Amino acid sequence: MASNFNFNKVILGGKMVENPELRVTPQGINTTSFRIAVNRRGAGNNTDFFNVQAWRNTADFVTKYFRKGSSICVVGSIQNREWTDQNGQKRYATDIVADEAYFVDAKSDSQGTQPVQQNQDYMANQYQAMGQQVNQAAPQTAPMYEDITDSDELPF
Repeated sequence: MASNFNFNKVILGGKMVENPELRVTPQGINTTSFRIAVNRRGAGNNTDFFNVQAWRNTADFVTKYFRKGSSICVVGSIQNREWTDQNGQKRYATDIVADEAYFVDAKSDSQGTQPVQQNQDYMANQYQAMGQQVNQAAPQTAPMYEDITDSDELPF
């Protein structure tokens, strides 16, 4: 019996090798492609370089907040392409299509990328404000719970 299990998901964390450049397709869709360097785990100084393609909002986000040398985490899928070049040779490439991109650097590590720092300050302020609102709305005393000593009284 054949299995119908298909799963294609990749998570990579590394450093941007180049500045991403926003492009627009003839259909008006924003896209960017860039490379990231990911150090291999284990002994040695082996590094893999991955081609990453991002579309729409993810492309906008990456080109706005990341620069060469920025740490980045991308989540997406692996896609293979094939084409015939101008000399008639078949060519193949494997790309990562990023559905999501995340900051990796701590705020203090991202001094060279001003937009990233501004965004992190904004997010930190938003979370702090939300925490204050939650703390103000929360009751000052903990709820009282009944101790059940007989396991026959448990509902499960």
